[in-house]
Amino acid sequence: MLSVLKFLRYEDVSAAWFCYSMAVFTANSLDAHARKIVAWVAFLNLVGFIIELIVASVIGSAALFADAADFLEDFLINMLVVTALGWSVASRRKASFALAGLILIPAIAAFGTAIWKMFTGVAPEPYTLSATAILAMVINLACAILLMRLRGADTALVRGAWLAARNDVLANILILAAGIVTIFWLSPWPDIAVGLVIGVVNLSAAKEVFEQARAENPELELDDDDDDDD
Repeated sequence: MLSVLKFLRYEDVSAAWFCYSMAVFTANSLDAHARKIVAWVAFLNLVGFIIELIVASVIGSAALFADAADFLEDFLINMLVVTALGWSVASRRKASFALAGLILIPAIAAFGTAIWKMFTGVAPEPYTLSATAILAMVINLACAILLMRLRGADTALVRGAWLAARNDVLANILILAAGIVTIFWLSPWPDIAVGLVIGVVNLSAAKEVFEQARAENPELELDDDDDDDD
């Protein structure tokens, strides 16, 4: 479990910030068709977030709350790819802080649900948990297929998107495994364990985005503008 956590943490933080960074530098290079594809990917991630958030609330699943944070993160990053055209450094900093904060909301909900489950001992409905994990996997694969069409537009963007998609699918497999185990062993612990793993990864991603936002200096942009004027 620790090895899985280390792998997910490193890869998801790298993919999350790589995609966000590419949002800044590739927005100018995307044509209308590419922007439309990325917008569809953002929409699919928003749908995945809403579905998992609702189901997690109904069945009380820490793992689904945590995975909902992944969908929210991907939605916001893809929206940045679409809308970051011409943004100043200061605007990107504000967007980064907002992104980090929004990722924390479902992540905190996942930890809260996990703690609640530890005390109540109530397991989430396993069939609904498993079905939702499969649906989430389908959505992530659909996003990956759509982004494959951008291979000619920007190799770096596709690479970053594939990193994120790979990690999302791995998280879905962990949730599906938790659902299957719960079918045969009606216990909250499989869901709690997976929820805590994904939740820690989301906290790490949010922390990375927040620290990178603090590192960006709007004064550098002003200096560049002064140099251009000279």
